[in-house]
Amino acid sequence: MEMEEMIFTLILHGGNGRSSAMEAIYAAKKGNFEEAHAKIQEAKDSLNEAHHIQTELIKDEIEGRNIEISLLMVHAQDHLMNAITVKDLATEMVDMYKNFSK
Repeated sequence: MEMEEMIFTLILHGGNGRSSAMEAIYAAKKGNFEEAHAKIQEAKDSLNEAHHIQTELIKDEIEGRNIEISLLMVHAQDHLMNAITVKDLATEMVDMYKNFSK
């Protein structure tokens, strides 16, 4: 996979993960906890895909391959980090909504 393709794939999976996490919050807010948990799992799956690419990039750098740090790469990493944070918070919020509904 070419570097640019890897970067855009990171952005894609990060964006999908973030969107699924937000959808989980919206579902939990409506009391639909089954859907919320499914959306959290979708977020985890998307972010796991991104993590595989990130790990490949890190492995390449450790092995001495020159990894060009571009603004696009920084954006992709930032996008992924924010998506992971949103997923973590969404997981907590789904649990919170579930506890409040009892």
